[in-house]
Amino acid sequence: MKNQELRYFLYARRSKEKSADEEKAASVESQVSEMRQLANKLGLKIVKIFKETKSAKEPNNRPEFQEMINQIQAGKANAILAWKMDRLSRNPIDEGLLRYLLQKGIIQNIKASDRDWYPDDNALLASVEFGVANQYSRDLSKHVKRGLTAKVEAGYRPSLAPLGYKNSRYREK
Repeated sequence: MKNQELRYFLYARRSKEKSADEEKAASVESQVSEMRQLANKLGLKIVKIFKETKSAKEPNNRPEFQEMINQIQAGKANAILAWKMDRLSRNPIDEGLLRYLLQKGIIQNIKASDRDWYPDDNALLASVEFGVANQYSRDLSKHVKRGLTAKVEAGYRPSLAPLGYKNSRYREK
């Protein structure tokens, strides 16, 4: 299918939760900027831009993502442009929906900054890429809990002081 026949929705997302790794991740605006530049370079038609600051760890948590999927199913676009595949999904429910729409040809192309996905691509490879994103979320949760437990065991309060107490810049014991 030629680029001119594809109508893209650009989807940019950032989680509300911020970890040390996420601080390095591209912001929503920088994702949009980079993907617009790529679209201009390749002559891709962007129909609409969806921006969201929501975690993709759990399904049915992202209204902009759901609206994008509804509009794709209504035929308003047939392709998605996203910085990375993990911007689209970090859970098996959304992953399954995206892979289903792609395999059925309802989505003709998912274009990320580093690769393209098409309806006739190997389903196993898409599963691996989405699986890596899902596993990252699962592992991150475990690491954060382990870190908080270690702070408590070391005598530190792992969060801000309760009302009426002074917060120290140095996190004194």
